[in-house]
This record gives sequence, structure tokens and C-alpha cells, in this order.
Amino acid sequence: MIVATHDVAWTMGLLNLFQSRQRLRGDPSPRTEPGGLAAPLASAGHPSVDPGIGASTVDELIASEAEFLQRFKYCYGCDAETFERDIVAPIRRYASYVNLLPATADNFFCSAGGLFRLGLEVAFYALQGTDAHIVSGRATITVRKELEPRWRQATFLAGLCSELHRTLSHATVTDEQGNEWPAYLVPLTVWLERRKARRFFVRWIANAPDSRGLGLFALPYIVSPEAMQHLAEANHVVVPQMLASMTGIPLLHEQSILIELVKRSAALVIDRDLAASAHRYGRPILGAHIERYLLDAMRHLVAAHPAWSPNTERSRIWLGAEGLFIVWPNAAAEIRKVLEDDELRGIPKAPETIVEILTAAGVLIAPPEGQACWSILPPGSTAPLEAIRLASPDILLTGQTRPVDALAQPLIARVATAPSRTAGATNANISAVPPPTPPALATPRPAPEDVAGQAEPPMPPPDAQGALDFEPSPAPPSEAAAPPEPIPAQPASVAPSRRFALKAPLRLVPQVRQALQDAIATMNADARTAIAVTVASGVFVPLSHFKASSIDVSVALRALVDVDMLVGTKDRRPRTYQYDIGGQEQAGVIVKPAHIEGLNPTDFHTPT
Repeated sequence: MIVATHDVAWTMGLLNLFQSRQRLRGDPSPRTEPGGLAAPLASAGHPSVDPGIGASTVDELIASEAEFLQRFKYCYGCDAETFERDIVAPIRRYASYVNLLPATADNFFCSAGGLFRLGLEVAFYALQGTDAHIVSGRATITVRKELEPRWRQATFLAGLCSELHRTLSHATVTDEQGNEWPAYLVPLTVWLERRKARRFFVRWIANAPDSRGLGLFALPYIVSPEAMQHLAEANHVVVPQMLASMTGIPLLHEQSILIELVKRSAALVIDRDLAASAHRYGRPILGAHIERYLLDAMRHLVAAHPAWSPNTERSRIWLGAEGLFIVWPNAAAEIRKVLEDDELRGIPKAPETIVEILTAAGVLIAPPEGQACWSILPPGSTAPLEAIRLASPDILLTGQTRPVDALAQPLIARVATAPSRTAGATNANISAVPPPTPPALATPRPAPEDVAGQAEPPMPPPDAQGALDFEPSPAPPSEAAAPPEPIPAQPASVAPSRRFALKAPLRLVPQVRQALQDAIATMNADARTAIAVTVASGVFVPLSHFKASSIDVSVALRALVDVDMLVGTKDRRPRTYQYDIGGQEQAGVIVKPAHIEGLNPTDFHTPT
């Protein structure tokens, strides 16, 4: 009897302690059975000290944000029936799906109802941003009148569902008996009502991948088929842009204001919440929401910046057998500029902080112990370069129009001797994995450019390197007179074959440069199969060649006009010509002969 009395007293004391903790948290007391004992919060097989989160109804969630809904009404500017259909109905469905789920475990919007509030705020600021933009700017007034309301509604829905993927990838939800919520089959509120559960418990998945595309599987529970059909009427762009914003994968060769608005709004909302909650929840996890913006910036640079074309001369990106490397910190300034142009909040300034964020997110592979970066020795480089190493090349190269072949030679340089690694270590202590090659054999292009570009360590800013790129090229006589021995050896290998090649400015978009280079290369083979042909004023390249290379014609023309490579350009507008190739009349452009190696510009005339 004494032992039994002691066990009961110990149990009651533990129960009182648990109830006092709930009162301190502000949670309601656990429900009691008719016998007066508290009902267990979890099944007997899985006891839990987590008090869980009290389930809420949709009406209660909507009532708690009544003031915010009023702001939506002022911003959307429509009649009551339209507002109920376009704004309130999706919000009610969103509330039913997420209930009081937090957005994160211990970072931004980590309290009960955080995911619901996050979706509302991102949707509101994205919708508000549409007032300052004309989305269909090139369309006629009649078309814009029909499309603008759909663009605004799609922007609102994209912002509302921007973080919906977290319900499917970042957490597992259970009821009081340990039953798991089937998030792909039913909204959380409906499932809790069917289970007659008054509380639910969240178990966060460690190192969960940021799979934004999973949000598409939950989208039908928020956006009705009727609403989706309304967005798709009389156009073929609104729905694809909305889905691209949710998945984080922009459409190829298209700039979307909708995606930019949602991205800026999410960065603003999350940054404000972190600043407001830092004193209550301690130091937030560093950059938990920023890595996707950094990756977006790098993918943009790979697609549009000439210096980010992989495995090219003086490139920022090198792909080898060991993986993909980015020259650092040279690339950091360009990444930061892209993000600043997008007006994103909370973006770090220091290159070291960017590396820390991407490493914590699993995007980068940490260098060997004692080193801040990896040391690589790309082809043509006379000194090792500092670089960061990506966990997978597909992070940046997936979706590229042209495949990138990895270099056969190793890239990673290693320390030849084991002494101390100090900042003042000389290059003599570092060697590449293969034996070093002589400068004359390691330079596939004219030697002065390589020597000028690679003898310098990667410390100058991008503008300074760009200046170096253009200094040696306009002075071929000085090349012939230069004393280094590799120069006399070059004419011997080049002179026997008078081949045509492209001489394009480095500012030319890499995809357009490659397509144009392929067209010029066909002039060295059978003339009957050549794509490009010489005409009176230059070299004619058909527009169909750019289409065959998966490049939008308008993008190619704009890129060529920007670097002044076309004949007949007036007021930055390219002129197209007709020419018979293979018995077929084709439209195309004429490239100035000065940009084609192997042609004498004086043999051509400039049309008036």
C-alpha cells in the first residue's frame, strides 16, 4: 500500500507540473474524462511531452485576420461578389489546408498559425506591387484590359501558395493517437474534424530539401478548377507564369514580373519577421530563406553573363571530373549586384557570409580543413585560383540549352609540402595534380590575352578584368613583335589552314555566341552545306539557325545589336535581309566582316 500510494502521488505531481507548463505557454488545459483524469495527448506506445497545437476552425482563422482581409479589399478594388470569389474563397481554402501549422521549426514564422500568416502577407505585398507595373506592356489596350485582372489574381494566388510546399516536405503532422495526416489527400482541418481531434503535433524533418515543386500537389485544394480556367481564358501565359513562380523555376527566355513580385514580397516579409522576432526567439538560423535567392542569381548569371559561361577562357565556372567550381570571391560581387538589382531584402554583403549560408544549406562542399576555399588550376592558368565547390553540377547547369562537357584534366590543386598554411604562402608550395605544362602548350588562344588575364590573382573587380580582356585584341602588330617564344610558333600552326572563326566581343551572350560560332564554322566545310554565307556587306546568317539552336530570335537579335555586330542597324533596331540559300529564300541578318576571322573587311562595302 505504501508503494502504491507513492506511485499515485508521484503521478499526480507530474500531471500538475505538466498542467502548470501549459498555463505558462497559454495553452488550454487538457480535456478530462468523466473520471476526472486527463486524457493522454498521445497513444500509449508514443507518449509525448509536446503539448501540441490546438486545432482551429476556418471561421476562427478568418476572424483572427479580419483586419488583414479588409486591407485586401481596399487593395483589390472590386465589388463584394468578385472579392468573395477571387480573394476570400482561396484564403478560406488555404486556411482549411494549413490550419495553425507553423512555417518553420525555429526560424521565421515559427509560432502557431505562422504558415497561414506568411501566405497572407506575401500575397498582400505581391498584389500591392502589381499597381506599379504593367504586366502585358507590349499588348494592345484591349488585350491588357482583359489580361490585367487575371495577372493580379494570379499574382495574389502565387504569393498565397508560395510556401505551400512546406506542408509536404518539411514536417509530419499527427493527431493525439499518433495517426499521420495524409497531406496529399485531404486538407488538415478536414482531416482533424474527421478524426475528432482537438490537437495536432508537428514533427519537423531534419535537413529537409527545399522541394518547392511539391506545392503543386496541394494547389488544387486552394485554387478551384473554375478559378484556374478563368485565369487561362484568352491567353496562354498567366497560368504558366503562376506555376513557375510557385516552383521557383522560371520559364526559359522569359522575364516575368509576376515571379519578381512574389520573390521580392517573400524576401521582405521574411526579413521583417526575423528582425521583429530575433529578441524573442534568439538568433535565427543563418540565411535559412536566402539560399534560393542566391541560387536564382547564379542561374541567371550562367544564362546571361559572358564571364559565367562554363569552361571558357577566364570563366567564373569550371566543370571538371571533381565537380563544378566557381572562382571566388570574384563571383560574389556579380551575385550581389543581381540581387541588389532585384531589390531583395536581407541579402548578405560579405562573400564569407554567402559561403556560410550555401554550405549550411548543403549547396556547397566544404574545403579541406584549414582552408577557406578550394584551390583549382584551370587550363591556361599560371597560378592557382580560389574557388567554391558545388555539391552537384546540376544545381546550376540543369536546363541549359547546350550541354557542358567536363574537362578531362583534374582541376583541384594540392599543397605540395605539408608546412603551415598561411596567407602569405607562395605559389611554389601549390601544384596541380597533373604535371604543369609549358605556357606555349597550355594556351589554345593568342598568348597575350591568357598571360594578361591569368597572371593576375583573382582579386581585381570584374570591371578591371573586363578591361584586361579588351586591351590586347586590337593590336595584332604588337603581338607579332612581342619577344615571348610562343608567338612565333603560332603562325606555323594556324597559317596552313585559313579557317573562318568568330571574333565576338566578350559581352555577347554565351548562347548567342555559340550559335553564331557554329554557323561561321560551317563555312570551313562544303559550301553547299554551309549555314552562313558571305554577301557583299558581310556574312549572312539565317534566323532559322537561332531557332534550331533553341534561342529566341528576338533575344539573339537584341544581343547582337547590343554589341554592334550587325549591318544595317539603326536606332538599336536590327535590319533583316532575304537571301537564297540552297534554293530557298531565307530571312536573316548580316554580321559585319570585322567580327569574322579570316575575312578582310576592306573587301566588303558598307550599305548606305
